[in-house]
Amino acid sequence: MMEAGLVTYEQRDRVAFIGLNRPEKRNAVSDALLRALAEALARGAAEARAVVVFGHGAAFCAGLDLAEHQARTPEEVFWHSRAWHAVFAAIRHGRVPVIAAMHGATVGGGLELATACHLRVADPTAFFALPEGSRGIYVGGGASVHVARLIGAARMADMMLTGRVLRAEDAERFGLVQYLAPEGEALARAGELAAKVAEMAPLTVLGILQALPRIQDMSESDGLFVESMMAALAQTGPEAAERLADFVARRGAKVTAPGE
Repeated sequence: MMEAGLVTYEQRDRVAFIGLNRPEKRNAVSDALLRALAEALARGAAEARAVVVFGHGAAFCAGLDLAEHQARTPEEVFWHSRAWHAVFAAIRHGRVPVIAAMHGATVGGGLELATACHLRVADPTAFFALPEGSRGIYVGGGASVHVARLIGAARMADMMLTGRVLRAEDAERFGLVQYLAPEGEALARAGELAAKVAEMAPLTVLGILQALPRIQDMSESDGLFVESMMAALAQTGPEAAERLADFVARRGAKVTAPGE
């Protein structure tokens, strides 16, 4: 059972909606909430074809609950950080695509959660920061890897050294956010994207979630080899055969310019 209602779970067709539910704390991540999130994500991977993560109340997630952090030893902080890494690795390398729908504060550990997801949607109220530097601590939920890979180490260093806060428009320009939605509509837009993603062939999804991130860390020749292996696997699957036949017979949807 998810602990004390700290996370909500709802499935609509083939999409699971997972809501962080500590609105009085701006969805700050306590140890109990992290455990509940891990449980909900495992359920979504088993039951759905896509997952949307969002925040109840006025914020997506204000990060680590610092009230629980003050009295820890260095060893405890190390293993606490590794627990966050494990939960977020289950998102990044899991069975189903995960989309973050963001509004309000998306800071610290909340930004780390968002960047562990595969797609990110924000409305104009969303803002992004890494305030750990000003609090005398260092990021521990994966930002050194995942945020830096999206926006570059220099921009991340700027956010930590100066306390710079990014608006939604800045975040999209920097590559942190893929979609901007009107105010109050990030969740609906994320749901639309998730429904579309849920229609994808499983072997294609496997390649995008499992092969593509690993190829980025490979040499050119190794990456291209893995790409060829993934292409051979996906393009000879039963769903690919059906969809390619539809395209050849002019039954499949054509790619058109935006707005057409």
